Amino acid sequence: MSARYAFIDAEKADLETKITTGAVEAVEVPSIAMMCSWLKVSRSGFYEWRDREVSARDARREVVAAHVQAAFDAGRGTYGARRVHAILTRCDDPAVASASLKLVRSIMRELRLFACQPRAFRTTTVNDGGGAGIQDHLQRDFTAEAPGAKLVGDITYIRTWEGWVYLATVIDCHTRTVLGWSMATHMRADLICDALTMAAARIDLPAGAVFHSDRGSQYTSSDFRKHLKKLNVTASMGRTGVCWDNALAESFFGALKNELVHRRVFTTRRKARTAIAEYIEVFYNRIRIHSTLGYRTPHEILAEYQQNIALAA
Repeated sequence: MSARYAFIDAEKADLETKITTGAVEAVEVPSIAMMCSWLKVSRSGFYEWRDREVSARDARREVVAAHVQAAFDAGRGTYGARRVHAILTRCDDPAVASASLKLVRSIMRELRLFACQPRAFRTTTVNDGGGAGIQDHLQRDFTAEAPGAKLVGDITYIRTWEGWVYLATVIDCHTRTVLGWSMATHMRADLICDALTMAAARIDLPAGAVFHSDRGSQYTSSDFRKHLKKLNVTASMGRTGVCWDNALAESFFGALKNELVHRRVFTTRRKARTAIAEYIEVFYNRIRIHSTLGYRTPHEILAEYQQNIALAA
């Protein structure tokens, strides 16, 4: 409740400044009673809050609330209480770093900060019955000892007013980094070949590297098989119609749709490409914390691995 009172008090001070400078007319300014009514708090409660001396507990809560809001905004409205709490534990201020998950949840409810909710996954690639003889080398184990050892990929689509944009990705199992991606107006094999080429250019693929996908026609095509052979990468495929066999790739698409696509309207394909590229390279790979990585970013995991290698050399 105190956060709402603080908001009213701040708005009152801001409006008084604007009246003084002539930025707004006094008749346009809502009263304290009106603002209390809008925020569903009592006017007497506001005045009591304003006039009493702030307790140490309330003062700390206000500081924590400011950090909660900042963490939520940094996560672009995608972070729930656990991720916001994980961000706060990194704070240099002990009063903030020691905030409990229960307190964070309470403050988020008070501030009406609700993370965007995921929607159901829809399949894109179509199985053509190919891929005979290709085994599942991952068996739903999406962990890896080193970057590049295990890669997963898939294709999804994004609606724009100009038509569909198709996105192919290559994700590293060790760091969860989207190493390669490609966008086009088609779903031909060169779409996924381009994504894998980008991934191979950004990281040294070790001997025995595995690329895992579903059994979509693009991944079973002769062109893609030749491309894998050229890069000395072993193909791996899950079972037909079993989404859990490629859960990591689908999880990324779920995050992309939930955190970007379903919250935007793309009038052109160019705008969609720009937004998706920014989401992948700036937000997902470098800013967004992942629960599977101990609430760290893919960039942090890669940097930690490279540091350990350098120390061991």
